[in-house]
Amino acid sequence: MSDATDAREDDVPDHLAGHFTSRVGHNSDDLLQGETGLWELVIGMEVHAQVISESKLFSGASTAFGGESNSHVSLVDAAMPGMLPVLNSAAVRQTVRTGLGLKAEINLRSVFDRKNYFYPDLPQGYQISQFSDPIVGEGRVTVDREDGDSFEVGIVRIHLEQDAGKSIHDRHPTQTYIDLNRSGVALMEIVSKPDIRSGEEAAAYLAKLRSIMRYLGTCDGNMQEGSLRADVNVSVRRLGEDLGTRCEIKNVNSLRFVRQAVDYEARRQIEILEEGGEIQQETRLFDADRGETRSMRSKEEAHDYRYFPDPDLLPVELDRTFVEEIRECLPELPDAKAARFVEEFGLSAYDAGVLVAERETAEFYEVVIDPDGVKRDPKIVANWITGDFFRRLNAEDLEIADSPVSASQLGGLLDLIADGTISGKIAKEVFDEMFDSGKDASDIVDEKGLKQISDSGEISAIVGQIIADNPEQAAEYRGGNTKVVGWFTGQVMKATQGKANPQMVNELLREKLGG
Repeated sequence: MSDATDAREDDVPDHLAGHFTSRVGHNSDDLLQGETGLWELVIGMEVHAQVISESKLFSGASTAFGGESNSHVSLVDAAMPGMLPVLNSAAVRQTVRTGLGLKAEINLRSVFDRKNYFYPDLPQGYQISQFSDPIVGEGRVTVDREDGDSFEVGIVRIHLEQDAGKSIHDRHPTQTYIDLNRSGVALMEIVSKPDIRSGEEAAAYLAKLRSIMRYLGTCDGNMQEGSLRADVNVSVRRLGEDLGTRCEIKNVNSLRFVRQAVDYEARRQIEILEEGGEIQQETRLFDADRGETRSMRSKEEAHDYRYFPDPDLLPVELDRTFVEEIRECLPELPDAKAARFVEEFGLSAYDAGVLVAERETAEFYEVVIDPDGVKRDPKIVANWITGDFFRRLNAEDLEIADSPVSASQLGGLLDLIADGTISGKIAKEVFDEMFDSGKDASDIVDEKGLKQISDSGEISAIVGQIIADNPEQAAEYRGGNTKVVGWFTGQVMKATQGKANPQMVNELLREKLGG
């Protein structure tokens, strides 16, 4: 196997991977307090990411989501007699691209195996997967925590495999329906080392993988459609002790559910151990309605699957030129983009991280900052996007691509603030109107007469009248209570319906009050 590590840890089956070593050190906030002392979580994850490609891994059937049941199924997907698989080269390319994005070793020779088990939605009676010779070897991912700290998760391997179909249990009281539209769709299984220590970290790791793959264009990350889902291996142990017995939580399909599943499962295991019981190695499901995990079946071992090389598929042989051509075409990934935003735009690490989490947001931000040579203030742009813009997107449950306010329109609004046409307060009202109507800021300002009053003579007259009408407050200010100037500012803004230039108002107030 060219260019890959010779460590045999990479050659273990996916359900054992991630349990060889442990992350050195831990964050004390991640330790759980039980009745008898502190416990440490040890978590490894197997993330299944559907490859973006037009056809399935071994057939030409469509991978489009939805459609009538069993309408995207070829004879190969249905395992009709005599049908032979033909490898989709686009899926191979996408997997190599993902491996490079995760700083992983690319194995120039990989082998497809048959993983034997039976489910009604697996027509062949086996899954074509990879076992001892995966297409991608060890890599690593740096993940940011909410507190600003970061940790690294090791990647054991990424292998290609075909997805199963879907069993539908809620359409008939006594029968199960089978939809094979998903059968044969290409999956990348990304297997981590046990470097995760909490539900928060598990969700952050999955979010980071999702972000990287969306930047790369290798997986759309739509968890609600099942194109990204995670099997989470959870065990607990006393500090310094050997790894405990793990339980695998299957097919968790949201970041929130990952956190909830880990937190519940850890507490469940701690309670059993503190009562003198033993943890049974098993596969469990997460019940989102009840917020708990429940037993599904005992956990299989490698020999249960009876792996052997698929006789219908030759080994995959890649050359170094192929890999390097893909490497040269990689986009700027989130970590590099965040570092550039900090360096080039002077943003905080937190703001940069928020802006680069999604490729579309980062691109939107850069368009607002510098359209056609116009250089807008990077920090002001960041504040508007992460503030009012995100607020409205979240409230309307919209993706940035569906926003009624474009990058150029938001930039136009910020220009009106910068040149003094409107105040920051009026700008927020204008923005909401833009979001509701899709109109440009300048049109809304003209239609509603919202231009800021910056005529010093007009504002001076209003300020003088308000001071004259409120001698007690003026005396307070002159007596040393300078905070009362805020009250005067509010009165001026009320009198001008918020249109007076705030900076000019404050300057004139202090001048006339004798400050």
